[in-house]
Amino acid sequence: MVDAELFRSIEWFAELSGEELDDLLAHASIEHLVRGDVIFEEGSVADRLFVVDRGRVAISNKSVDGRESMVALMEHGDLFGEMSLFDGLGRSAEARALEASTVVALPYEPLRAMWEARPDRLWTVVRLLTRRLRNMDEALADAFFLDVTGRTAKHLLEIAGDEDHFEIPVTQEELAGLIGASRERVNKAIASFVKLKWLEPIGGGYRILNRRQLEIRAM
Repeated sequence: MVDAELFRSIEWFAELSGEELDDLLAHASIEHLVRGDVIFEEGSVADRLFVVDRGRVAISNKSVDGRESMVALMEHGDLFGEMSLFDGLGRSAEARALEASTVVALPYEPLRAMWEARPDRLWTVVRLLTRRLRNMDEALADAFFLDVTGRTAKHLLEIAGDEDHFEIPVTQEELAGLIGASRERVNKAIASFVKLKWLEPIGGGYRILNRRQLEIRAM
């Protein structure tokens, strides 16, 4: 059974009445995935969006020579696969499970019907898409102004959040894809943080010893 509270935590659906949300979720389905399962491929025909209930999903692009660049990491409560709902084009990226995961699939048509009946609710969609554009602008600026070490520091701080002790929830290759660099260069950057005593390896993760210096390096 689809968890209605999961959808209520998402801005798109937060303002819906209980009846409206139930009508939408009557069309939803649950998909259970194992690591490596591809939810959709880049360029494929799209007719559904997805919400992560459990686990992690990578959104990535591949070059013609097979190299992969992870552009986003989706976790509990994150919505993805919505772009084709608005432009009718194929998928702009690949979505793949990074671990055992559960996602909820929601067809486009019930959403279109809802917005056609209540176009005022499209403002929540505009806000979400605007945030996505702002995030993309920030990522492009980082790629231009920050070197690999700076981008690595920024991503580690994002992973850690407010905690000093954190674990990296992706493989070295996947982290390198998020940062947009080779695994060797990212590992070298992390090793330099350890050498400078900004980070300390502990258990299966790291402890931040000097957050301020990491923040400065990420600027």
